[in-house]
Amino acid sequence: MRVGTVKEIKNHEYRVGLTPESVSELVAHGHEVWVETAAGSGIGASDADYQAAGAVIKATAAEIFAECEMVVKVKEPQAVERAQLRKGQILYTYLHLAPDPEQTADLVKSGVTAIAYETVTGADNSLPLLKPMSQVAGRMSIQAGASALEKAHGGRGVLLGGVPGVLPAKVVVIGGGVVGFNAAQMAVGMGADVTILDRDPAVLEKLDNHFEGRARTLYSGKASLAQQVAEADLVIGAVLIPGAAAPKLVTRDMLKTMKPGAVLVDVAIDQGGCFETSKATTHADPIYVVDGIVHYCVANMPGAVARTSTYALNNVTLPHALKIADLGWKAALGANPHLAAGLNVHDGKVTYEAVARDLGYAYVPVSEVLA
Repeated sequence: MRVGTVKEIKNHEYRVGLTPESVSELVAHGHEVWVETAAGSGIGASDADYQAAGAVIKATAAEIFAECEMVVKVKEPQAVERAQLRKGQILYTYLHLAPDPEQTADLVKSGVTAIAYETVTGADNSLPLLKPMSQVAGRMSIQAGASALEKAHGGRGVLLGGVPGVLPAKVVVIGGGVVGFNAAQMAVGMGADVTILDRDPAVLEKLDNHFEGRARTLYSGKASLAQQVAEADLVIGAVLIPGAAAPKLVTRDMLKTMKPGAVLVDVAIDQGGCFETSKATTHADPIYVVDGIVHYCVANMPGAVARTSTYALNNVTLPHALKIADLGWKAALGANPHLAAGLNVHDGKVTYEAVARDLGYAYVPVSEVLA
């Protein structure tokens, strides 16, 4: 199969779909790999590195979209990229379709077979292709929040860990999954006063046992959430419903109860955000203020640490890419129901139930497509 990867064009996105090492693996399996020139510059990988791995360097993304059977990316295709997709082509990348009707409509219109990293499952119902980026984003959320709390950035002027004689910042993490756990780890390590909210008793028990009192856990109900948000210096939104739009847990009215200069970091922004006042921002202009509350809602947080993120991502995406290239998408998905869960759009049909429900499309089960 001819597999291609292009230079990401989303604002301040420096990751790349394939590392030179991944290219080498694909070539060893007998596949031809095309790479857009300078695609790996954001991770310190030169065209020469890719050529040494066996890649063919192409001058433009257009050549790759036109000629490659599978395109491997990191972020969802932008409008100019979606216009180049075609029926029968495989797109393998993060998509986050539920809050993005324009992208969904374009993918449906193109006829492309779109496999989304974020809905591929693991044997334990985990999301293994989302996990490494959730780990990165969770850890980065505390760095970003600590910076936004500085007075020069509009925050309260509070040091996350405090100093002797001065209380640390109160950090509230909404959601105890991979993002929330990693955010809490970082916040605890920096000396903050940390509370994690979740609705799953098993998750709360696991977190409580792990942190051994260094972070508190609390069942997330309307009253407890409202109280914690009102008292917080920094709130991390770490809620995920796989493939679906995130619930709006922090309302605009709740902002009025918060301390002026408190910070909200919405890690769920890729899925529409879990704060009512959230809107996607970029690394170029990451924060805005609503009712005196600082919002950080960058939709591709891991892009800022592109080398770490790219290698972590390739570790989990490459095995599936090899199977798709070796067997073809239909046989690969037919042989692996966990990979099949990643199919979101195929030949003009929406094949992921949450996306179809949220955006008003007829749902066509993957099993029907494979049959």
